Amino acid sequence: MKIGLFIPCYVDQFYPQVGIATLELLEKLGCQVEYPTGQTCCGQPMANTGCERDAKASYQHFVRLFHPYDYVVAPSGSCTYHVRKHYDIIEQTGEVQKVREKTLDLSEFLLDVLKVKALDSLFPHRVGLHQSCHGLRGLRLGTGSERVLEQQSKLHTLLRMAKGIELVELGRPDECCGFGGTFAINETAISVKMGKGRIADHESQGVEVITAGDMSCLMHLEGIIRRQKKKIKVKHIAEILNGTTI
Repeated sequence: MKIGLFIPCYVDQFYPQVGIATLELLEKLGCQVEYPTGQTCCGQPMANTGCERDAKASYQHFVRLFHPYDYVVAPSGSCTYHVRKHYDIIEQTGEVQKVREKTLDLSEFLLDVLKVKALDSLFPHRVGLHQSCHGLRGLRLGTGSERVLEQQSKLHTLLRMAKGIELVELGRPDECCGFGGTFAINETAISVKMGKGRIADHESQGVEVITAGDMSCLMHLEGIIRRQKKKIKVKHIAEILNGTTI
C-alpha cells in the first residue's frame, strides 16, 4: 500500500512538526509513505473566498500529483473535506474520482483502513479535544450534539490509546472555535469572541493541552492563548499519538 502524504499550507509554513509527527506515526505503523515535493495548496482558501473558478488549477494539480497513490492521507479534516466534497466542479475523470474517494483524514486512515487497535504512545496530561466543524459535521468523524444518535468520535477513540492521558468532558464539546478561514479576517471580533469561549470551556476543566485534528483551529486558539498569557498548550492529535511530549 502506497501512501501520498498531503501537508496543508499552514502546517508546512508554521507547524512543520505536525507534518513530521504524521509521517513518523505512519511509518511506525508500517506504511510506505511518500511526500510529493511538488504539492501546493488544495485550493480551499480561494474557494472559501468566493474564487472557486480560480481554484480549479490547484484542484487539477492536486489530482495529477496524488492519483498514483493508493491513499492520500492528511492531518487535516478541513483540507480532506475540501478535496472530497468540492472537487466535484472539475471533470470527473477516473483519476479525479479516485483521489476524491481515497483522500482521508489521518484519523479515518488509522481506524478505517489500518484498523489500529493500540498505539505506543505516552501522554500523561489532562487533555481537552476540540472537534473541528469540517471534521465533525463534514467528514462525520464524530457525532454532533444536535444528532440524536449514540455519541462516537474517531479522535476520542485514538486519544484513549495514549497511555496516561486524561480526556476531560467539556461543557460545549462540539462548538466552533470561530476560525473559519476568512471568517476570522472578515468578522474578527466575532471570531475572537468565539475562540475565547472555547478556551474558557477548556480552562474551566483544568485542561493542560488542547488538541484537535485541524491545526487551523489550534492556530486560532493558540493566538488568543498567547495574547491572554495563559499556560494552556496546543498539540495536534498526530503529535500526541506519535508520543510528542509538552
